[in-house]
Amino acid sequence: MEQNLQFSNAQRAEVLTQALPYIRLYNGKVIVIKYGGNAMIDEQLKQQVMEDIALLWLIGVKVVLVHGGGPEISELMNKLGKEPKFVDGLRVTDKETVDIVQMVLAGKVNKTLVNLLEMKGGKAMGISGMDGCLIEAKPKSEKLGFVGEITNINIEPVTDLLEKGYIPVISTIGCDRQGNAYNINGDTAAAYIAGAMNAEKLFMMTDIDGILRDKNDPTTLIPHVTVSEAKKLYDEGVVSGGMIPKVDCCIEAISKGVKNVTIMDGRVPHSILMELLTDEGAGTMVVGD
Repeated sequence: MEQNLQFSNAQRAEVLTQALPYIRLYNGKVIVIKYGGNAMIDEQLKQQVMEDIALLWLIGVKVVLVHGGGPEISELMNKLGKEPKFVDGLRVTDKETVDIVQMVLAGKVNKTLVNLLEMKGGKAMGISGMDGCLIEAKPKSEKLGFVGEITNINIEPVTDLLEKGYIPVISTIGCDRQGNAYNINGDTAAAYIAGAMNAEKLFMMTDIDGILRDKNDPTTLIPHVTVSEAKKLYDEGVVSGGMIPKVDCCIEAISKGVKNVTIMDGRVPHSILMELLTDEGAGTMVVGD
């Protein structure tokens, strides 16, 4: 029994030493994580994601967490007798719905994540895209109501928090100069925020393994792709459906100065650490040409 324990401890020590070059590489660098979907619904997974983020913060990585909360918004809408409606994957957002979005994202979801990070040993501060006019927006289209298209990012609130040693936790609500609030797509907001910070990496946590050559076969994962190769995958029909806006956001982020973007399955325990601190990695990494 004792031998097994010693072997287990030796393995743990080996894992830590293998992570050392990556810890050195990412120490002091900005990493943006877009978090939402199924990884956020499952309570155990949520705990593990927060552990990963707290660990990265403790080893000196400057982590910025951008979160959504679509399922929670739909849940509250249903409770209030309001049926969620979507057009091209975007939530139709009237005045009443944007109030619900604000309550859920900037209130419940944001503060829950901040609290979890603090419990895991991190130091976090929650803000919304309305704070300091972080995310300025205009209406995306008339039929979508208060769904916003980003017009400007004022990144100072985020950099100020990082300088003070906090993990910024950002809910994706935008605003305009007339005082209107807007529901902003979380992936798009993460791409713009990562770009404004010239982030080293952007993680897009989703509910599939990454870009699959055959969407029904997880063994066909494409681990590494350049922007021009990714654009060819659209034409080949490999990138289709719900993956199109995700890959669009990857390309957008890289065009704005992010070094690389990884689309990964947020349902896999500790996928962030696997991607950042091991040789093997996780998901599909998109890089510039």
